[in-house]
This record gives sequence, structure tokens and C-alpha cells, in this order.
Amino acid sequence: MNKAVRFKLFIMMALEIAIWGSWQVQIFNYMPMLKFEGWQINLAGSMFAIASVVGIFFSNQFADRNFAAEKFLSFSHLIGGLALVGAAFSKTFAPFFSCFLLYGLFYVPTISVTNSLAFANLKDPAKDFGFVRMGGTIGWIVVSWPFIFLLGAQSTVEQMRWIFLVGAMISFVLAAFSLTLPHTPPRRDAEGMDKLAWVKAVKLLGIPSVFVLFVVTLIDSTIHNGYFVLIGGFLQNAIKMPNNWIMAVTTIGQVAEIVTMVILGTVLKRIGWKWTMLLGIVGHGVRFLVFAFFGSPEHQGLIIAVQVLHGICYAFFFATLYIYVDAVFPKDIRTSAQGLFNLLILGVGLIIANFWFGPLQQKWLTSTGAVDYQSVFLVPTGLAALGMLLLFVFFKPPTARPQEQSGTGAAPH
Repeated sequence: MNKAVRFKLFIMMALEIAIWGSWQVQIFNYMPMLKFEGWQINLAGSMFAIASVVGIFFSNQFADRNFAAEKFLSFSHLIGGLALVGAAFSKTFAPFFSCFLLYGLFYVPTISVTNSLAFANLKDPAKDFGFVRMGGTIGWIVVSWPFIFLLGAQSTVEQMRWIFLVGAMISFVLAAFSLTLPHTPPRRDAEGMDKLAWVKAVKLLGIPSVFVLFVVTLIDSTIHNGYFVLIGGFLQNAIKMPNNWIMAVTTIGQVAEIVTMVILGTVLKRIGWKWTMLLGIVGHGVRFLVFAFFGSPEHQGLIIAVQVLHGICYAFFFATLYIYVDAVFPKDIRTSAQGLFNLLILGVGLIIANFWFGPLQQKWLTSTGAVDYQSVFLVPTGLAALGMLLLFVFFKPPTARPQEQSGTGAAPH
């Protein structure tokens, strides 16, 4: 395939995920600085979920059937960048949440659209998507390191605003860059073929293997989002890490993700869908287990080192899930099926994580008033074990490995 096109898709994904990475790790340390109440923090933290319900349906049922993908991305990131600027300078909850939600309503659909645009322009998605998605990992890493200088060891509100301002600047860059991407016209053929693709995608939940994968994805997305709810406060309060180094430390996981993405295609063809996904959930369980039993300043080195498991957690489960849907599901509903699983990853799982793990931190306190992180982290550890058991016992994909696909998009069973 055209290497220039693949590189553009790589840059697209780098900028796309960098916007997200600019604020995700520190937002739960920032909102208490504005004196937001607990329910307000949980609600704002669930912004992606709210935007997913509206945005993912919009992107798959309207946007990608009426607009060229590259133009949709350009307009969405222009508006999203402006909304992030508004969020940065909002001092009370109502204007902050309004701007942050507006940003989400325009940003969240672009996640599905960038995936669809990449799959539409890749000759062999099972082989090449790992490289393109690796761009997102690099984007998350690169955007995190400037905050060592933009934030302080004990950051002020004015310094923390940069998590949104940096995201806004990248959003404006991507708005312009999107217009240089390969022209990906509206899916008018899909509209003519099937206007009820979402209904067909949901009906596939009646197939045992799809239903099991749906449930396991909900479990894994809950603990994955729980990591971001908990990690900032955990590193700051339990591990005593300087505020301006928190984002940089978490990027160790993304560095490991790069390596994992590079070998993902080979791993899939060697051990197959099921075992690759199982390894992804194992990574979550081990990481949270270490957090639970070694969450103190004297084990700071171990806590930093265990961040490398993030690569296995993301690539071996979520990236594999995206590739599986594209390879196995019927062609006319693949985009809607991607959106259905994204609804779990960015929506339902995120809501559960925010409104469950957030209150747990307030409920489980030590005698000194500090969060009992051991008890908190044992919850996602147990969930990971449950996900592993369900996937191992009940998930039976139609073929063992990607290269065994016939290319006809036969429905899973």
C-alpha cells in the first residue's frame, strides 16, 4: 500500500489520541482544586460516556453516511478545540461542564470515525492497524512530557489549565491536518443497503460468543477506565510523586504499548483471538494486584515499573477487539458493531468506573483519613479475574486466528 497514506493515518491517530491524553490523567486532580463536589466530579468524569451515547450513534448513523470522513474530522476538532479553551478558563462547575461536554460531543465521534477511516484505507487491517494505532500511543506519550515544565510539583489552578489548553492547540492542528487525509466519501452504499445496521448489530448479541465478548468488554472497560479515575490520586497521595511527573510516569505504559502494537499482528496469528484477549485482561489483574499490595512510597520503583503492563492491557484486548470486529462481523454492520463496543469502552464502562470507584475512595478510608487503596484496587483485580474466567470458558470465536478468515465477513457463532 502507499506508505505516504499509511504515515498520514499514523499522524492522524497520534494527534487524535494526544488531545485525549493531554487532560485524562490529571483531570481528577484538577477538579478538586476548583472545589467541585463529589457528584460533580463523577458527572464530569463521565463526560465521555454521555457524549458516547449521543456521539457514537451520530457518527455511525448520520455523520459517516452524509459527510466525507476527513471533513467531519476537521469540523469536529475545530469546535472541540474551542470548547476546550472554554473549559480551561471556567472557574465554576456549570460553565466548565457545559464546555467540557460540548468538547466531548464533538470529539468522541471522531474516535470511531478515525478507526473507520483507517480501516477503509488499509489494505490489510489485521497487519497494518497495529502500526497506525501505535501513532495514538506515541501521541499520548509526546503530549505528556511537556507537563513536567508546564506544571509544578504542587501545581496551581493556573498551571493545571494547560491540560486543556494543550489539548485545544492539538485539536486545531488536527482540524487543519484532517483536510490532507485520503478522501473517504460518505457511506451511501451502506445507507442504501441497510438503514437498520444498529438493529442487526444488537441482534448479534443473541449469538453466545458475541454476548460473552460483550460482557467481558464491559468488565474490562470498567477496570480500564477505573485506572484513569484512580491513578492520579494514587500516585500523588499514596506514592508521594511530584505532581508534574505523574503524567510522564504513566507514559511508561504507553512506551510498552508501542512494542506491544508492533508485535500484535504476529501474536494474533500465533496464538489467536481468544488467548491474545486473555493476556490483555491478565495484564490488568497483575497491575492492580501490585497497586493493592505495594502502594507505598518505599515501593515507588515497582509502581513505576509495573506501568509497562499497560501495553498488554490495551493492545492485547482493545486493539484486538477492534480488529476482530472488522475481520469477523458481517461487512454491512461492522461500523455499527464497532460503535456498539465503543459504547461500552467509552460509555457504560466509564460511567460505572466513575460512579463506583470515585465513591469507593471516599468510603474506604484509613484511620488517618487517607484512601485505603489496597481495598479499592482489589475490586478491579477481582473483576479482571471474573473477565478472564468468562472469556476462557465461554468465548468460542468462529476461527482461531486472523489468517483463517475467509474474508467474507461471516457472522461469529
